Amino acid sequence: MKLVTFEDAGGEQHPGVIRGEDVVRLEVPDMRSLFEMGDAGLDMARAADGPVTPLADVQLKAPIIPKKFFHTAGNFREHGEEAKSVNWSHDIAPWIVFFQNVDAVIGPDEPVIYPEHLTKELDYELELTIVIKKAGKHFTAEEAEDYIGGYTIFNDITARDIQRDEMKSGVFSFCKAIDTFCPLGPWIVTPDEVGDPHNLDMRLRVNGEDRQVSNSRNMWVKIPEIVAHYSAMGYSPGDVVSTGTVAGVAAFSDDPWAWYLKPGDVVEAEIEKLGVLRNPIISWKEGHGEDPPEPRA
Repeated sequence: MKLVTFEDAGGEQHPGVIRGEDVVRLEVPDMRSLFEMGDAGLDMARAADGPVTPLADVQLKAPIIPKKFFHTAGNFREHGEEAKSVNWSHDIAPWIVFFQNVDAVIGPDEPVIYPEHLTKELDYELELTIVIKKAGKHFTAEEAEDYIGGYTIFNDITARDIQRDEMKSGVFSFCKAIDTFCPLGPWIVTPDEVGDPHNLDMRLRVNGEDRQVSNSRNMWVKIPEIVAHYSAMGYSPGDVVSTGTVAGVAAFSDDPWAWYLKPGDVVEAEIEKLGVLRNPIISWKEGHGEDPPEPRA
C-alpha cells in the first residue's frame, strides 16, 4: 500500500491511498492522524472507498509531517570511508543522531531554494527513512518490526561549509535544517510491499547523471537496531527515522566544485520499490522574489 498526501484543485491537502492510477481520499485530517489510529488506521486505508481522483490530476506533497524527525547517520560504512579518502575535516562516526527541523520538509517536485547568502557548497544525500507506526519506548531490535509502519525516501540536503564549522563542536544541525532542505516522499510504502528493506537498490541522479549508486544491504547497522536504539527517546505515531546516506556525495568526490548543487539542477533520489523523489534547485530570488540577504559573518 502506498500512502500519500495530495493537494486538490482547490488547494486543500488530504491524505490518500494510491489505487492503480488513482488516489482515494482518506477521511482523516492528515497522515499523522491515520498513524495515530494504529493498525486500525492502516486497515481503514486498505479498505478506503472515499472520493477518487486521477493521480495525474493532483499535486503530491510530503507524505507526512512528523512530530519528531530522528536524523541518524554513520550507518553506511562506505560513506565514512569516502570521507576519509578525501581527508574530510572530521570522522563520520556511527550512532550519530539529532532532530531534523520539520518546518524544512518539502514534497516531490517542490523546489529546494539555494540560500546563496549562507552557503556555497550545497550537497545531496540519498537516504532510506522509516515511518514509525505506533508510540513506543525502550524496546528491543527483536520488537522493532512491530513499530515500523512504512518507508519513504529522504534527500538530506546539506550545506558542507556550514557543516565543517558545526562539526568543530562535534554536532551538526543547521547545515541540514534550513528551509526546503528536507525533501521527503513521494509516498509511504507499507512493509508488506517492500519486503526485505536491506535489499533495495539506491540511486541518486543530478540532471540525469548517476551520483550515488548503492544498495541498502550495505548498512552495517541494520534497521531494527537503529529503530530500537533510539527508542529510548520515545516515538510517536508517524515519527520519521532516517538511516544515513551512501557513498557518492559531492563533497567527497574528486571534483566537489563540479558536483555541488546549483540553481537549475534537478535531483532525482530513487530507491527500489519506493519510487523516485524529484526536486529542482532554484535560486533564492526565484523562490522568494527578491535578492538574498547579506551574507552572514
